[in-house]
Amino acid sequence: MTALEPVSEAVPLPHYPGLTAAAAAAVAAGMPDSTRAAYYSDVWAFAKWCAETGTSGWPTTAEVLAEYATYLAHDKHLSPGTIERARWAIRKAHAFAGLPAPSSHLLADVVKGYRKALGKAKDPKAKPRKANAADKGVLTAMLERIDLASPAGKRDAALILLGFAVAGRRSEIALLDAADLVDSSEGLTVSLFRIKTSDVQEVSVPHAREVGLCPVVAATRWLNTLDASGRATAPLFVRIDRHGNIAPTLIRGGRPIGDPEGRMTPQSIAQVVDRRARAAGLSGRYSGHSLRRGFATEAHRAGAKKLRIARHGGWDDDSAVLEGYIEDADRWEDNALNGVL
Repeated sequence: MTALEPVSEAVPLPHYPGLTAAAAAAVAAGMPDSTRAAYYSDVWAFAKWCAETGTSGWPTTAEVLAEYATYLAHDKHLSPGTIERARWAIRKAHAFAGLPAPSSHLLADVVKGYRKALGKAKDPKAKPRKANAADKGVLTAMLERIDLASPAGKRDAALILLGFAVAGRRSEIALLDAADLVDSSEGLTVSLFRIKTSDVQEVSVPHAREVGLCPVVAATRWLNTLDASGRATAPLFVRIDRHGNIAPTLIRGGRPIGDPEGRMTPQSIAQVVDRRARAAGLSGRYSGHSLRRGFATEAHRAGAKKLRIARHGGWDDDSAVLEGYIEDADRWEDNALNGVL
């Protein structure tokens, strides 16, 4: 999110007025990669629309935002959440450019009406997209279908169980190095960089009662595999090719691509979870976030206090997101109709 070039002379994109390139880069570093990518995508899409429609984008107005929201809803058929994200990006772009942020009250009305129409039509876009929770039953189904004799099987088992145990976001799991895991008689201490809070958390992972679902056993098995391949201090989760080669060099067009050490991307972390869920015959939507959601679900079911769950998983003590996970977990057990009829 450094200085941006204009899409056209009529629609200049924002920049950081008065900041040096080094300062602009430092500002950009404070935003998570996924947020920065979404910002870029939404601002460029708005600028492109402005150029195509002959609309002045910078500074823009409440009326233009309403027109753009209408286009995104009724021409592009995007979800309400995606339109809300575009609103945030456009207003943020004005702030970066030192321009007054436009009011979004008309856009809010457009989105409200759009949500109502989607709901009446029973359109799937009316429902928030949620990853299914990888709870204990899901973990068991996944692990039963994983070949623990193969390097990929050992890696995936460790990724799934350790990611669950630390309630890791996919980007946090991807950043782990082998040296971030310290073994003791009680279990593992995992040094995990929390993306949202930008700090390192020491997460304690005790031995599980069931060996087949034990993140300590799975992680140790994978660490031994890494050690045997001479990668004891390398990234923890690395790519593996179909021949079982660990962290092979990827070549495209005669040039190496990807992380030179073989580190998996957050996207590839999510793909492992999705692929293992489908291999287990599970229905629903599974992604990297399924592990984090699954931890919250199972910890609550096991009787852990919300505060302990929040602090273990790096949520705010009063996190509304965590509260939503707990409410979902209680839909049947703590249902308001239980005992009524």
